[in-house]
Amino acid sequence: MWGQPPRLSCRAKPGSCPSQNPSHSDPFNAGATPSVDRFRLACGNSADVCARETKLAQTICQNEQGGGESKARHRIRLGLDLSFAAQVIAVIRSINSKALVAVSSLVLALTFHDSANQTFAAWHRVSDIPVISPRGDGWESAGTFNPAVVVRDGKIVMLYRAQDKRGTSRLGYAESSDGLKFARRAEPVLSPLEDYEKDGGVEDPRLVQFNGTYYLTYTGYNKKDAQLCLATSKDLIHWQRKGVILPAYKGHWNVKWTKSGAIVPEKIDGKYWMYFLGTSADNRDQTGLASSTDLIHWTEVTDSPVLPVRAGQFDSRVAEPGPAPLVTSTGIVLIYNGADDKLVYRTGIAVFDPHDPRHLISRSDQPVFAPEKDWEKIGQVPNVVFVEGMVQKRDKRNDRYLFYYGGADKYVGVAETSLNH
Repeated sequence: MWGQPPRLSCRAKPGSCPSQNPSHSDPFNAGATPSVDRFRLACGNSADVCARETKLAQTICQNEQGGGESKARHRIRLGLDLSFAAQVIAVIRSINSKALVAVSSLVLALTFHDSANQTFAAWHRVSDIPVISPRGDGWESAGTFNPAVVVRDGKIVMLYRAQDKRGTSRLGYAESSDGLKFARRAEPVLSPLEDYEKDGGVEDPRLVQFNGTYYLTYTGYNKKDAQLCLATSKDLIHWQRKGVILPAYKGHWNVKWTKSGAIVPEKIDGKYWMYFLGTSADNRDQTGLASSTDLIHWTEVTDSPVLPVRAGQFDSRVAEPGPAPLVTSTGIVLIYNGADDKLVYRTGIAVFDPHDPRHLISRSDQPVFAPEKDWEKIGQVPNVVFVEGMVQKRDKRNDRYLFYYGGADKYVGVAETSLNH
């Protein structure tokens, strides 16, 4: 059975360790293997470090191999944490107060170094060929890409951007029982009508559901301006426009276009939150944050990007939100699309404070997914994988996810990963 990504706890459950070798032919039934975490690495690779806690470390390794998390393991982890804390306190007492800030910063940096990439196991393509491709001579003849997905009545429903040969975009509708074979409607479910959509079209959907209503964020493009827009529906087919929700040229730091609204799927501190793309004065596309009390009216909440681009990195030119984030007990997990100065698009992961969506805890130092297949490298825009859709597979493990992405602005592909505990 398919399920929407819920609020998750990152604590392992019996039998829930993610697979390290998912099967391509049967991606949801590969055998489970024990997860790898910092405790097992310490036991296996740093005997000198673990010498003082040999019995405890052995017990942890045994528990990991057995796949479960007992009360004893909680006590063991507590013992290790307290032991480590005591060592840290001893170090802090031995230094002068002027060095305290520097030491604290170093500890935090080591603790969260690239921890975002450890949220999921390795990503794998479920299909080596696109699951949606252009067809015919009409509204979806030039490109079918950048999909949003949700689960409805046990099926995956996909809204995808479809482009005709004049470059006008519409949203197509497809559904699937297995996540790979999709049946498509003959006509689009959303076409450009308003002045802010005409000629350019409706682009790059993201979906989230609250209380039986689907909220669709999309880009309205009229060949002049790109602006973040909103529509609502009860059935994913008939849509009611709510207009532009973050207008272009009027932001705090995002003084040009606005796009790509990824709404956090639950309230935090009494508000709804949305990560979005804004373009700064130097033409860098970066992630900002907005809030709302009713999901309809949105206000930017920061004076600078919450997920900025980084010089020399895979996200030096673009850091753009992907699908609606996961909310876990330890963080808001945002899949994002990064592009370098050559506009090669790859996938990154950012983790924000679960109590304060403004605060970035960690982010990828290296991408978790990148263009490899010919159809991801050659298309309307070369060298692009662009993730916009995510669904969870509900089973005994309850931690497997499919990510749907645009390939080279022409095709839709699908990748799989598991949530690390």
